[in-house]
Order: sequence, then structure tokens, then C-alpha cells
Amino acid sequence: MNNHDWIELFDGRNLEHWHSDEVDAWSAVDGLLICRKTGVQLFSTGEAETLRNFELEMEVLAPLHSAGSLRFHARAAESSEANNGLEVVISARQGDHCQAGSLRGLRPVYKRLVGENEWFTLRIAVSGKSVRVWLNDALLVDYVEPARPAEAGTRRCLGEGAIALCCSSELSPRFRAIRLRRLSEIVAEQPAVDETYRRVMACHRAGIPVIDLHVHLKSGLTLEQTLAKSRRDGIAHGIAVNCGKGFPVQNDTAALEFCSGLGRAPVFAAMQAEGREWMQMFSHRAAASFDYIFTDSMTWSDNRGRRMRLWIPGEVGEIADPDEFMETLVARAVAILEGEPIDIYVNPTFLPAVLAADYERLWTESRMSRVIEAAARNQVAIELNDLYRLPSAQFVRLAKAAGCKFTLGTNNTGPDDLRRCEYGLETIERCGLAAGDFFVPGCGECKAIERKGHLLQE
Repeated sequence: MNNHDWIELFDGRNLEHWHSDEVDAWSAVDGLLICRKTGVQLFSTGEAETLRNFELEMEVLAPLHSAGSLRFHARAAESSEANNGLEVVISARQGDHCQAGSLRGLRPVYKRLVGENEWFTLRIAVSGKSVRVWLNDALLVDYVEPARPAEAGTRRCLGEGAIALCCSSELSPRFRAIRLRRLSEIVAEQPAVDETYRRVMACHRAGIPVIDLHVHLKSGLTLEQTLAKSRRDGIAHGIAVNCGKGFPVQNDTAALEFCSGLGRAPVFAAMQAEGREWMQMFSHRAAASFDYIFTDSMTWSDNRGRRMRLWIPGEVGEIADPDEFMETLVARAVAILEGEPIDIYVNPTFLPAVLAADYERLWTESRMSRVIEAAARNQVAIELNDLYRLPSAQFVRLAKAAGCKFTLGTNNTGPDDLRRCEYGLETIERCGLAAGDFFVPGCGECKAIERKGHLLQE
């Protein structure tokens, strides 16, 4: 690739390379570029007025409650979203799921990766049909536009134009350096467009968070592999570790090491709380180091004190009275939802193999409602689980009506079954779920460990 020399678009002194329709809406103050009027865009001019293939680098400070973005291939005279460039989020609006580094509507980033008073470097490279975005040298976005964007569910297309900065809140991000260089065009491999790809893109357009919050690094699957898959598929990840009796993490030290091991990777850290003993095994401090906690009702003791894991037939044995078993299962699920500090209820409505064929009869509306009401009361989200294709559409509709929120989860066992949340995406479509129906860690909602942290050991 033949790169051109860097052009300094802002060096702290003046707005020589920029134009705004409103005088003094943007200005250089004490070496910083600041917006003084919400919604007024600042367009690049001169050599940077018509860009197609380029690399842009900027140093940014995004104070809390500031909101700003950068558009490229933008044209001042056009207002149509479809024709007026693509947008990279610099700092998120309050309540906005898309964090810094997001390619809005195409490749959202859901985890906040910088502190509120922390300078960071944002870098964007556009060449041919490829857009890549880095935050502090971490690659967050690696998007390739499909050959037929409209058929793939993409309305905004790459083209050419200027760069435009915009502040959408009273508090402006601060810029202290912006530079640009032109790039030669590269030909990137086109993505495979299928129904799942189109469903993911439809969710991005509608603002529905597409996050697989139930991913395991097992059977050789590495963090680097999951990040590459996430960028390719447009599906963010939450990395979970099994914590509890007989599982890989059984104490605070191991829990804290797992979280620190993820570093500043653009993934959420999840505690999968196993069994009912976990609350006596971990401190509030260790549990709070995770972005969220989830569990299921697949491990419990029956009314005769026999501990069983429902996915292991040998531990379940014969079930003489399925209805008695179901009443116990529902009671255990309600007790978990009421008494454990969890954010998500995963593998919902799972039945052991000996009963699975009778799912529709055994999961009566009354039984579903008792579990759903407990989840709603305790602000516990319901997972749309890809591995078991659970829960049923009827359960989801009842849960939506009760005000429950949802998440997507693969629950993979290794690299070969880390899928694309197909069941969850189908369920979103089938049940009419919208952006407000989904739980996103760290997005304005108090974590369960903060509401119920007193239940854990000090």
C-alpha cells in the first residue's frame, strides 16, 4: 500500500483546514478544538474536502455526558442518511448503547473502553470497501461492505466526501490533534451474506444490541479468535468463566485473575455462577469485578437432598412423576431468581433429556408465569439460548409482556459451536422484540451485585 504524507488538520492553533456554516460554533481554545453549539457540523476543506481512501488519527478527551461523532464521505449539501457518509462514535449519548469506536448502524461497540477523563487515540482507515477503527491501537471494527449493500440490509454506502465533526450534547469532546493521510485502494474479501447476516444488520439499524453474552474460551478457543469472529460477524461478545464447586474458578484469586487477564479487550467479563454454593465461595469484591453475573437452574438438590446436574442423565436418573419434578424445578428457579445476585437467567426452561420431548406439555403457562414474574420482580434478564434453542416463543412473549429484558447467548463448548446467535435472532423477529427489550451490561442499569451484594461473603 502506497501511503502519502500526513496532513495536520488541527495542530492546536487554528481551524485552517475546516469550515462550519455557523461562525464561532467551533473554536481553538488553549490548544484544544471544542464545539460551542450543539448540532453544528465542522467539515474538512482543502486537500481533505474530497476523500475516498484515507487514514485519520485524532487524540480525544470525552468528558462524562459529552456526545460527539465523526462522519466521513460526508457532503454538506446532502441530508439523507443513506447518502451522507458513515458515522464513527467518538463519545456516546447518555443511554446510547454505542460506545467510542462504533461504526454506527454497521459495527457497534458496546463496552466503554476509556475513562471519563482519559485521553485516547482514535484511528480510522478507509480503503476500497473496507473500514477499520482502532481505539488506543486495539482494533475494534473491521468492516467490509457487501457487494450489494441494499440486498444485505445496508443502506449507507461507502463513497467519497469530506470529514465532518459533530457534537450532539451541550458538553463537547475535546480534540488536541487531528491528522490525515491518503491511502491507496485495497480490494478486501467480500463477506458472505446470508439470512443471519441480514438479521444482524437489521438489528443494528433498529438499535437492538447484538451481543453474545455467553461465550466460553474452551477447547482451544482463544480470546484473539473470538475477537476476530466478533469483528467479522458484527456480534459483540461477553466472555464467561465457570465459577463454583468443581469448576475452573473456585476462589477470589482465580476470579480476579480471569478478569484482569481480559485486560482492555473489547469484551465483557462474565461470571457464570455454578451450583447453589457459589455465594459462599466468592466475596462481593471478586463478584463485582465482573461486568455481569449469570446462572441457570440446572444444578440443584431435590426434595430428598439429592444434588443433580440436569444435563447429566446419570445424575438425573428416572423421573417417576414428571409433574412433581416440574413443580420442584419451578420452585428452585424462583428461589434462584429471588435469592441470588444475578443479572441474567441463562439456559431458561431447560429440561433433562428424559423429559425434553414433553416440553410443551410440562411447561404450562402457569409454570412459565411463576418463573417470569420472579425474573421481572428481580430485574433479571432472560437469555435467548442458541445451544438449546430456549426458551419457547410463548415464554418469550409472556416475558416481554411482563416487562422482562432479554440477552443473546451461544453457550458454546469450544470453537466449533460458537455460532451467530441464530436462535436469538430468529426469536427477535418472531416475537417482535425491540431495542428497549434488551439488557446491556453497564448501560444505565444497576448491577445485581450492587442491589443484592449483601448476600455474598464479605
